[in-house]
Amino acid sequence: MKFKFGIKEVVAAGIGTALFVALTEIQIPLGFIPNTALQPRAALLAFLSAVFGPIVGCIVGLAGHALGDALFYGSVWWSWVFPDALFGIGVGLFASKFAITEGDFTGKNLIMFNVVQAVSNAIAWIVLAPVLDIVIYAEPANKVFAQGFFAFLGNFIITLILGTLLGIGYSKIGAKTGSLKKED
Repeated sequence: MKFKFGIKEVVAAGIGTALFVALTEIQIPLGFIPNTALQPRAALLAFLSAVFGPIVGCIVGLAGHALGDALFYGSVWWSWVFPDALFGIGVGLFASKFAITEGDFTGKNLIMFNVVQAVSNAIAWIVLAPVLDIVIYAEPANKVFAQGFFAFLGNFIITLILGTLLGIGYSKIGAKTGSLKKED
């Protein structure tokens, strides 16, 4: 598997990171689970990863989450930064299969995107985030696994809706103009 990292990917990583940080404050708290909310930035991360691949996904997830935490919360919660990077990598590894840049993000490609984002979200939030919370911060297991599950569920839902809509919209409009089309 070959991944390109040229000018378009550098620009996508930079703009994506800035947008991710800006979207940090836009969230809908779940209320019944502390420090867990629906966040549109998950959909942005999935979309950028699906268009530009795992390197851009990793950079946006890692840098965007770390900078967002530092700017808006005063400290970085690393056990939740690394799962966003892993999520970006997971979705990005399948970018060529989604055919978003080719204008064919329909049917099986759309379903594959949502299966991949669901599995990537599950690994990131149900497994990695709680384990890192326990290892790094000595958080209680029952609390962090509940938070991880609801973070997964929230990210899955927001990406299912907004991420899919971003993919469809770009596939129908942007791919035809070639504005973000990846060059081989």
